[in-house]
Amino acid sequence: MINGIVIIHKEPDYTSHDVVAKMRGICGQKKVGHTGTLDPMATGVLPVCLGSATKVCDMLADREKEYVAELLLGVETDTQDITGKRLAERNPEVSAEMVREAILSFQGEYSQIPPMYSALKVNGKKLYELARAGKEVERRPRAVYIRELEILECSLPVVRFRVICSKGTYIRTLCADIGEKLGCGGTMQSLRRTAVGAFRLEDAYTLEELQQLKDGGRLREAILPVDSVFGSCPVLHVRREYLRLLDNGNAILPEQTAEKELYAPDRWVRMYGADESFCGIYAYEADRKRYRPVKMFLEKE
Repeated sequence: MINGIVIIHKEPDYTSHDVVAKMRGICGQKKVGHTGTLDPMATGVLPVCLGSATKVCDMLADREKEYVAELLLGVETDTQDITGKRLAERNPEVSAEMVREAILSFQGEYSQIPPMYSALKVNGKKLYELARAGKEVERRPRAVYIRELEILECSLPVVRFRVICSKGTYIRTLCADIGEKLGCGGTMQSLRRTAVGAFRLEDAYTLEELQQLKDGGRLREAILPVDSVFGSCPVLHVRREYLRLLDNGNAILPEQTAEKELYAPDRWVRMYGADESFCGIYAYEADRKRYRPVKMFLEKE
């Protein structure tokens, strides 16, 4: 079994589930998972986890994300992007400066209402299923955080911008909210995800490129190790005589590591065996003076 992470450059018209299905065929294994849905029309970075790395899917989904989007002003659709049914069209009587002020006003924390065409569940039903049935339900606003907003090009009625945002941010909804603030409406014309955490588009592979690597017996060249997700965490190595504790997912005492370091309570550390094999994420418990396992990644072929 292959254990690791591959950064997919998702192309248009593929769903995230389509990508997972393709990767199962390329890798020849069932244990494959994606780390956050991209709409079929969207392109860009989609980290896919293989084998033991599927345990980090939820962790990657929580990471900050970067997008480049195109906003079409003067158009409103039911899906908040150009794939949906047009609900209203008007001439956007706005200036470039008005657009700039409106867009940049969303930087920081703001309250966003999730779109009906989304995979969020209400009373056990996905919102998009209700929307397709012609039903609309009340959605609670959620706090999202926009760390950076940069206008890349303004050729009215189209505005291209870059955004770095927290998990759970809908760029379609951001586009609609900008249009509403300008009084002319707006919809998302295109979307490309350029980064998920430290994983960037320039390091991504298309499905075709991965198939070519597979055919040439070089697929593992594209696979990142599981611990690449935790690059900011300090490293500890368990001494050889205590490896059995590590293999069983037990707590580890500081003196049972080569470094004997004490880190701040609850600070995550990467725990390795004496042979440099990554085994898991641990956190220090100050009251018990030990490192407790947070999540284990014992790789078994």
